[in-house]
This record gives sequence, structure tokens and C-alpha cells, in this order.
Amino acid sequence: MIGMVSREEALQRAAEASMDLVLIADQKDNPVCKIMDYGKYAFEQSKRAREAKKNQKVTQVKEVQIKLTTEEHDFNVKVRNARRFLEKEDRVKVVIRFRGREMNYQNQGIEVMNDFADAIKDLGTVDRAPRMEGRHMVMYLAPLKEK
Repeated sequence: MIGMVSREEALQRAAEASMDLVLIADQKDNPVCKIMDYGKYAFEQSKRAREAKKNQKVTQVKEVQIKLTTEEHDFNVKVRNARRFLEKEDRVKVVIRFRGREMNYQNQGIEVMNDFADAIKDLGTVDRAPRMEGRHMVMYLAPLKEK
């Protein structure tokens, strides 16, 4: 902590110490600078950024497609796949595609989606409720948060 000094004096002190003068806070009336080795500082910042990126968890969205007329065994297979995805902490997108006259039975699609959500309620929650997107009904499931 040197205090308020002129720009020329700060540059001279940095040159005497064979270091760089780095602007920390760019305020119009009172800029704050620091004398340091900028190469070392930049390296440490990039090292911290790499470490943070390595430790973060990337969630993926896995898709499960079912039909309005899916039978019980096939439905259970799809539920088992969704459970496996949720155990790996991935989000699940459940899609029902309506073909032809099936568009008249959207309320049955909502029932199928609710049955699907009930089947996996111990591992995941409904992140986005079922809604129509063109000829597809889409629902997103998210894994339960650990306590």
C-alpha cells in the first residue's frame, strides 16, 4: 500500500522492481493499480479456471420416446431407461409423438405422461410439465437433489 502516486512514479517503481504495473480497478476518479508479475498472475488465473472447469458437472438431456398406444412391458422398458439416466444425474426429455387422428386424444397423452412421472417419482421430479410442441407432447424430468 503505497498510496496515491503519479502514473510516471508508479511505472518507475514497477521498472525498478522488474515487474508490471497492472490496473486492478478502473475508476474514473481513483484508479487502483498493483505492481506484480503479470505473466505469473495470468497463468494462475488460467490454472484456477481449468481446475474449476474440471470439477464442474455437465448435465446432459437424454430423450425417451413413447407412443400413445405403448403397451405395459414396453412402457416399463422406457421407464427403466429413464431411471438409469436419472441415476447418472442426467435430465430426461419424455416425448410422445401424435400421428394422424391421435391428435384428438391429447388428454390421454397427458395421462400417459403422468403415469410416467409417477413411475420415476423416487428418482426424479417433473422439471417442465407436459405440453404440446407441434405434433409432440414434451415433458422434462430432473434428478432429485441430494440432501
